[in-house]
Amino acid sequence: MFQSLPAVGAAEVPSDAFLLDVREAEEWTAGHVDGALHIPMGTLTARLDEVPKDTRVYVMCRVGGRSGQVTAYLAQQGWDAVNIDGGMLAWEAAGRPMVAEHAGTPFVA
Repeated sequence: MFQSLPAVGAAEVPSDAFLLDVREAEEWTAGHVDGALHIPMGTLTARLDEVPKDTRVYVMCRVGGRSGQVTAYLAQQGWDAVNIDGGMLAWEAAGRPMVAEHAGTPFVA
């Protein structure tokens, strides 16, 4: 189902890209990309107006499954959406910067 979805590796995401993180709150709190928009997958349809249509949207989750579903949905609705292969695990492995909502070191939950 996701074979035709546009996708990029974490290392290929431009530093100024618009990122949509669709993980749950506890995953976000543990570690996320600074500046990303956090909308858990289950609340996306109620918050679609927060996702810009005038720019490419890079979608991420923990490993790429949820973000693949969201990317497909957004593309069907007219967004220029791209799935980030490997999600936050790949982001962390690529050494890309992360922040957390706690005092410790950010990590992927």
